[in-house]
Amino acid sequence: MILSDPRFVALSNWLNQYFGDNVAVSLICGDASFRRYFRIQYQGKHYIVSDSPIDLVPIAPFVAIAKAYHHAGLLVPEVLATCDDYGFVLQTDVGELQLLSVLNKANVSDYYQRALNLLPIIASVTETQDGPLADYDAAFVMRELAIFVDWLLKEHLDYSLTDNEQAMIESTFNALTENVLAQPQVGMHRDYHSRNLLINNQALAVIDFQDAVYGAVTYDAVSLLRDCYVRWPDDIVNPLMRYHYQLVIDHQLMSDDVTFSTYQQWFDLMGIQRHIKAAGIFARLYHRDAKRGYLADIPLTLQYVADIGMQYSQIAEFSQWVNKVILPRVNRKSIDEAVSEA
Repeated sequence: MILSDPRFVALSNWLNQYFGDNVAVSLICGDASFRRYFRIQYQGKHYIVSDSPIDLVPIAPFVAIAKAYHHAGLLVPEVLATCDDYGFVLQTDVGELQLLSVLNKANVSDYYQRALNLLPIIASVTETQDGPLADYDAAFVMRELAIFVDWLLKEHLDYSLTDNEQAMIESTFNALTENVLAQPQVGMHRDYHSRNLLINNQALAVIDFQDAVYGAVTYDAVSLLRDCYVRWPDDIVNPLMRYHYQLVIDHQLMSDDVTFSTYQQWFDLMGIQRHIKAAGIFARLYHRDAKRGYLADIPLTLQYVADIGMQYSQIAEFSQWVNKVILPRVNRKSIDEAVSEA
C-alpha cells in the first residue's frame, strides 16, 4: 500500500495509537463495495481491520449485526475497536481460507450441509441493538431488480427495450416479488455463499453480513446452493435443497403444511431474483467501480436464469429472452472488452 494514500496514513496512525506501538499492516483485498480489508500482525497475533468510507459504507450495521450474530452463537469477527470519524473497524481474524477454495465434488455436500446448519441461527436474528432488521419488502426487491435494467441492459449492453420487452420484464419482476412475499419471513444474511464462509479449524466462520435483512426463508439457502461464482450439478444441489426444506420445518421456521414442491418453487424463483440482481451488480462494479474481475461472473448468473426459469410459466418468456437475446450479447461484449484491453 502506498503510504501517500491519506486513508492508509490515518489508518496506520489509528492502529499505532490503539496498540501503543507500530504495527505491520498489509492489504488483503477489497470487496464488492467501497470497503477494503487489511491484516495486522502484532505480538504473534493476527487481526483484521476494515476501511469503509463512512459517507459510502456506514460501519454501524456491521458492528450491530456482528454483536447479534456472536450472541446467537455464530463464529463471526469480534469488533475490538472502531473509528467513527473515518470508518475503521478493528476485529478479530477468523481466518483467510475461503470455503470456495477447498470445495470439490467429493466434499461439497458435507461442507454445504454444515453451512446450511447455520441458517436457522441466522434466521433467528431479526433485530440488533439498533432495532429490527430492515424488511426485505416489495420496494426493496424491486430496487434490486432495477439494477439489472439500469446497469446490465442500459449501461453495459446499451440495449433499448421494446414496449413488449418492457411489459415482459414488469410482469416477471412482479412475479418474483410476489414469490418473495409469499414465503415465511426470517433473518437473512443476504450474501451467504462460499466466498463469505471461512474455514476456521473444524468450524465455518461467517463474514460480510452487514447487509442482513428480514425476508424470505429460502434466500440464503439458494444463495449458497446456486452460488454466483460456482455451479454444482443438480444431483448435488437437489438433495441439499431437500435437506434445507426439512431443516427449516424442524426448526419451526416454516409450517410442515408447506409441500416440498411449493418450497422448491419458492427456492427456484428466489434464485432467479438473486441472479438477475447479481448480473446487474456485476455490471455496475465493472463500469462504476472499475472492478474488472466481476465481468467474468455475469454469464453464469444469466445461465441460471435461462435454465431454471424455463420451468416456470410466469417467467418462462423472460428466461427464454435472456437465453436467446441477452446472454449472447453479454458473451460478445466480454470478448470485445478482452480484445480492447489486450
